Amino acid sequence: MENVVKTRYLLICRQYVYTIIGENLTNTNLVKNQVMTEKFISSTLNKKDKNQDNKLRPLKFMDFPGQIKVKERLELYVEAARGRDESLGHLLLSGPPGLGKTTLAYIVANEKGANIKTSSGPIIEKPGDLAGLLTSLGDGDILFIDEIHRLNTTVEEYLYSAMEDFFIDIILEQGPGSRSVRLNLPRFTLLGATTRQGMLSAPLRSRFGLACRLDYYDAPELQQIIERSAKILNIDIEPDGAAEIAGRCRGTPRIANNLLCWTRDYAQVKSNNIVSSENASLALEMLNIDENGLDEMDNRILETIIHNFGGGPVGLKNICVSVSEDEGTIEEVYEPFLIQEGFMARTPKGRVATPKAWRKLGLNPKSKGAQPELF
Repeated sequence: MENVVKTRYLLICRQYVYTIIGENLTNTNLVKNQVMTEKFISSTLNKKDKNQDNKLRPLKFMDFPGQIKVKERLELYVEAARGRDESLGHLLLSGPPGLGKTTLAYIVANEKGANIKTSSGPIIEKPGDLAGLLTSLGDGDILFIDEIHRLNTTVEEYLYSAMEDFFIDIILEQGPGSRSVRLNLPRFTLLGATTRQGMLSAPLRSRFGLACRLDYYDAPELQQIIERSAKILNIDIEPDGAAEIAGRCRGTPRIANNLLCWTRDYAQVKSNNIVSSENASLALEMLNIDENGLDEMDNRILETIIHNFGGGPVGLKNICVSVSEDEGTIEEVYEPFLIQEGFMARTPKGRVATPKAWRKLGLNPKSKGAQPELF
């Protein structure tokens, strides 16, 4: 009797998976649907691979430079769960792009000795997609969802019971004959990453046992990252050259690694294959990246506020029209770094160039008490 119940349960689960990928379950296309299901799962979920394509990604906490406090919390969290032989609690990593959220997810999985499967918020469009992900996990596995704030509301609500009680209720068929079936899930760990934590709903955010925010890196940490990457990529780099790149990469390791590869190409073609301070400076000048890490668009924004609008305040739409860029890009890509470095201030009346920005352009800061001209 127990085998009959178990078989019926598996058939219901299988029928649901076939339904959510848009195929009708019939005797003639059963084999075809099974192949499609396996293809769907393998293309959406990435199996754990020690030989990752990205050679620069560390797999241990000790090899991950910077983010000291975040690493301490995660190491303690992983060690405690490993000591109790339990699955990890749910984790949320937030912060600007390029700071290492995905890398830390792989490190957590490696240090815990767990399998990790990855997906992305925009990819999970329907509850059925989420059901396929969750039912393919094993006990202790980690499901990593990048850009988790982009999950739609319906899919997000299915996560509530999955995260708390490890089950999901699904509706089979439609109309008067519809029925609810509960699918029990293994005790998995949801590891979410987001660049915009404020867009997460309160119910979802409260279900994460630990939330960590990653901040921008300082120059010595970035220099350490650059020297490590250069060693892996067999790039001949001098300490001064690494320091030059570290000071211009906007506090972001991803940008640092990209600039390292660019300076390598420059040194190979224009110089002696050695990334020195001089070669790095010349290479970055070709990209219009100055000593403060500001690129061409950053400088255009500051020049527009100062020259066209007298230093501000000026609205975001006026800036976008002046520099021919959309609002989202200005607000999410350029403004954070300009504000953090003290070149711009965001006020209720609009954006204002700070005295530091005036001095950078070789101008005297506008007096705060000066009255605006009438003509």
